[in-house]
Amino acid sequence: MMLNQETKILIGIGLATLVILFGGIFFVSKNQANNPTGGQKVDANSQFLVRDNSHKIATDSAKVTLVEFADFQCPACGVAYPVIKKIKAEYAGKINYVFRHYPLTIHANAMNAGMAAEAASEQNKFWEMHDKLFETQSDWSNSDKPFEIFDNYAKDLGLDLDKFKKDSQDQKFADKIRGDQADGNALNITATPTLFVNGEQIVGVPRYEELKAKIDNLLK
Repeated sequence: MMLNQETKILIGIGLATLVILFGGIFFVSKNQANNPTGGQKVDANSQFLVRDNSHKIATDSAKVTLVEFADFQCPACGVAYPVIKKIKAEYAGKINYVFRHYPLTIHANAMNAGMAAEAASEQNKFWEMHDKLFETQSDWSNSDKPFEIFDNYAKDLGLDLDKFKKDSQDQKFADKIRGDQADGNALNITATPTLFVNGEQIVGVPRYEELKAKIDNLLK
């Protein structure tokens, strides 16, 4: 049977689509095998998870430790923020929470925001600045003068503004943030947010119900 030109073209397009489709499936499967995105287990006491100078909300009696590597400018981290906040409130005194910096290079103001949080930490207001940065993420993310915005946050939090301005440019805080990044790299982190619940890795925005169930199971 002779095929007309239009039919040949349609068949050709169909075959090409199948090749691309199966090639894509193979590529994704191969990448998932080489770079799993969740469920990996690391030693819960690993030095790469928690450092002595890490920001913690902790109690000695807690059986569960939740470690989050996050980027203040990351939209996904912004979405995860209320989930984590709800979990921290619900399990206050029952779990430890540790925040680790992991600013991504694609986010121009992520390191700046981390520096602002560290500067606030010098005046015992890390968590207040942490919350402020996530809750107002859209206000400063694309600003070409982020520190002017951060200075206003410092005022709102009642910080010594001169000290805040000086500390927000201090190299020692940049080194601390890069130290967190190095630990994240050692743990093969490639995306934010990445969480570890007693050493079990969860990549991406966690679902509240699933995270709660995991914690409840560990608290039994």
